[in-house]
Amino acid sequence: MHIHILGICGTFMGGLAVLAKQLGYRVTGSDANVYPPMSTQLEQQGIELIEGYDPSQLDSGPDLVVVGNAMSRGNPCVEAMLNRRIPYTSGPQWLLEHVLQDRWVLAVAGTHGKTTTAGMLAWILEDCGLAPGFLIGGVPGNFEVSARLGEAPFFVIEADEYDSAFFDKRSKFVHYRPSTLILNNLEFDHADIFDDLAAIQRQFHHLLRMVPGHGRVLVPTHTPAVEKVLAMGCWSEVEYAGEDGLWQAEPRQADGSHFTVLLDGKAVGEVRWGCIGLHNVHNGLMALAAARHAGVPVAEAIKALCLFVSPKRRMELKGEVAGIRVWDDFAHHPTAIEWTLAGLKARVKAQEGGRVLAVLEPRSNTMKMGVHQQPLADSLQLADQTYLFRPADLNWDLAAVAGACPQGRVFEDLDGLIAALTEAAQPGDQILVMSNGGFGGIHGRLLQALEATHVCA
Repeated sequence: MHIHILGICGTFMGGLAVLAKQLGYRVTGSDANVYPPMSTQLEQQGIELIEGYDPSQLDSGPDLVVVGNAMSRGNPCVEAMLNRRIPYTSGPQWLLEHVLQDRWVLAVAGTHGKTTTAGMLAWILEDCGLAPGFLIGGVPGNFEVSARLGEAPFFVIEADEYDSAFFDKRSKFVHYRPSTLILNNLEFDHADIFDDLAAIQRQFHHLLRMVPGHGRVLVPTHTPAVEKVLAMGCWSEVEYAGEDGLWQAEPRQADGSHFTVLLDGKAVGEVRWGCIGLHNVHNGLMALAAARHAGVPVAEAIKALCLFVSPKRRMELKGEVAGIRVWDDFAHHPTAIEWTLAGLKARVKAQEGGRVLAVLEPRSNTMKMGVHQQPLADSLQLADQTYLFRPADLNWDLAAVAGACPQGRVFEDLDGLIAALTEAAQPGDQILVMSNGGFGGIHGRLLQALEATHVCA
């Protein structure tokens, strides 16, 4: 059977392509923007990639088209698919029907931390011998691929609240039917899909309706937005993590690289790992709690967590030149930006000294709409210098945000941005690049410029 995937280089659709390939289907796909790490992973799996949406790619007569949620009416392939009456479905629906039926699904939902927490949970189950299947919205550090079928019964999935397809506006996660659900946090995001936080909470309520009575829902303490969802109806066991919760952490290092795990008030082990940031400490607690529900002894899960490697693009060190480090992070929401900066600043203060130069491309649909303008400026206050890059399709002025940031500057030309960073950077500095896209290959270009200026000059 030949499956053709529209929007294949999205993190979810790319993972779905890998699963379909492992099931034995012939898999092809197309996307408007093809860039690593997902394009590299797909090519390594022997999946044919087509750039763009020329309808001729459907001439081979696929048996089924799986439509990514980035596709809309007017797209040439979508129109050709409908006119030719080629069978089609959404990615989440295909996943439910072909992979998730009869599996113990462990879903990780929430506004922030889904990819990292899902990676932690999958790795814990793997290291403890359970060989889980998984689909993670990124390339996890402990695995070579972002998705695999695994061995029954366990399947870990990053449960995204974004819509399923142009013909199915329900959140993707309503298709997953989890037995174990992590609800990490909840804030307003995806302004192109949801009118307000209440609309998002309604979708999460629909998700809770699908967790069986013998299932378990894991939530953070003292989170009003999450509590409101629970108050709308929950028929499963609930466990809390955080202050006053069943699961707690006592940081041993301010940057979150070492902490003690407490279960019901008793110390059950210590985690020393390569992650930074107290938000990752919380993510780790959630992963431990979910693994325990799947039957993993807590002590064994903690040992596995110590070996966790962050996914690509989650505080990933891209290189170091003359004592200047360049980091890549996916942060594109003010809260995630603030957490990421706080973790890096704590690491710098404790170990290295130097400054943090924050570089942000406000590229998400919500950012482009200007929804988070004031919170964005607040989230960047921990930076020593701030460099904002204006995408061509941004419909609001970044100048006001830059003016409220530490030494904030706005750039519309990538070469100019790289030149400014190269001139400003000093040994000991940390350059933190944040974007949810390829950002014009800035990391490699910046490292080359730093090499030419600080080493070869």
